[in-house]
Amino acid sequence: MEPTLVDGDLVVVRWGGVPRPGRLVAVDLPDGPAGPRPMAVKRLTGPDPHDPARWWVERDNPVEGVDSWTVGGLAPQAIRGIVVFRLPRWPRSVRPGT
Repeated sequence: MEPTLVDGDLVVVRWGGVPRPGRLVAVDLPDGPAGPRPMAVKRLTGPDPHDPARWWVERDNPVEGVDSWTVGGLAPQAIRGIVVFRLPRWPRSVRPGT
């Protein structure tokens, strides 16, 4: 989800929150060719244009990741929660206790 989130950021998720277009959400993506995918954070863009009963999610980085352009719309139960805020990673030079 770079540039919105970077490796090492922590996110606080409200499980089961009401999805709204434009928000970051925690989602279960369908299995891929190599097997199950881990839970991911994606941007909810709205209902699937081909099936309004499903949700369309996208990545913020157009060159990396998996989103609805790859796997199609997601069932409502695949949207696990709403990202409330992020806690940026500590730079190594100012990490407490180091």
